Amino acid sequence: MKLLSHIFPHPQLTLLLTAVWMLLANSLSLNSLLFGLFLGIVIPAITRPYWPNRPQLRNWPMIAEYLLVVLWDIVMANIAVARIILFKRDADRQPVWICVPLDLRSPEAITVLAGTITMTPGTLTADLSAKGHNLLVHCLDAPDPDAVRDEIKNRYERRLKEIFE
Repeated sequence: MKLLSHIFPHPQLTLLLTAVWMLLANSLSLNSLLFGLFLGIVIPAITRPYWPNRPQLRNWPMIAEYLLVVLWDIVMANIAVARIILFKRDADRQPVWICVPLDLRSPEAITVLAGTITMTPGTLTADLSAKGHNLLVHCLDAPDPDAVRDEIKNRYERRLKEIFE
């Protein structure tokens, strides 16, 4: 068992890298699969020193739920941003900076939250406080900044806390 953990220090990363290579190669052949598997073994082995305390993902059903929520929010935010750009006058837009206090303490969870906010059209994570207790988020149009902050905490942070902590 120790030999397997030595060869595959991050098995999920190995599978992900192999799958990404297969998608990039756009070829379902044995050569592509073997090279993808080679990359999936070598890259985690090389980066092992940078992952001394690998995060443990605790709640796999919550991960699936989180991904579905994020995908849904990205689609809906695209529609909302298109409406704002096409139909709302500049003078009527209410761009705002929001400080989101964080309950998360795991650097990986905070990174996922910041990335999720940035991937959602209309919002952008601009900064993390020095102690990692607040995110600075810019919103394209937020008539109620408190509602945006509460939505980030309830839709994303709460789920990430269940996944990572």
